[in-house]
Amino acid sequence: MLNKYARAFFTRVLTPFATFLIRRGVSPDTVTLLGTAGVVAGALVFYPMGEFFWGTVVITLFVFSDLVDGNMARQLGRSSRWGAFLDSTLDRVADGAIFGGFALWYAGGGDDIALCAVSIFCLASGQVVSYTKARGESIGLPVAVNGLVERAERLVISLVAAGLAGLHKFGVPGIQYLLPVALWIVAVGSLVTLIQRVVTVRRESAEAEAEADAAEPGAVESGAAESAAAESATPESAAVEEKQKSQEQGSEAAK
Repeated sequence: MLNKYARAFFTRVLTPFATFLIRRGVSPDTVTLLGTAGVVAGALVFYPMGEFFWGTVVITLFVFSDLVDGNMARQLGRSSRWGAFLDSTLDRVADGAIFGGFALWYAGGGDDIALCAVSIFCLASGQVVSYTKARGESIGLPVAVNGLVERAERLVISLVAAGLAGLHKFGVPGIQYLLPVALWIVAVGSLVTLIQRVVTVRRESAEAEAEADAAEPGAVESGAAESAAAESATPESAAVEEKQKSQEQGSEAAK
């Protein structure tokens, strides 16, 4: 949902920065790798210590690399299967680090096994949501559905809540509860999105199979007609045809 409305806006905002990097000889793949490394470091260094504000600041500085590298590739005319594969794969790594950082905090200093489990569910469901779309498209289905909570929503909800929750250490009372609420929202939303995509793939698969079945009878009838025509050529008709050919050849020889 956010992808539809926010990506174009941030692409325009980040285009000058992408152009600057191109002029400095930086490649899109380098931006992808550095961006992922920054997100992973921010999530796994700060979050397990409960430093949600500073961890979110670091992650936010790097998370927009996902838009910058694509912008650079388009400007250079280098969009490729490898770039798409690398970008998608490292997105999964970054997402895993963020929710893994939350899980480590609640398993340790946060001392809340229930929220640790919710964080792990957010991590796993996010991976599966992405997989369902990729797998559906790999078998030739469009997977035409805008899920309730896709990757952009998961990141925005989680990072905004984590950053605000981190203000608790600066004396803001009660705000630390935003992160648990956000994790539950992401967990439920991811489950709904997963169901939406599975139902969509099931429907599209049934429609594709129905179209294939509808096309098969015509092919069968055509094949049956050809077989019937071949069978109708009796030995007598074959002999008549052979005699006619011999007469035609004799006439040509006489000429």
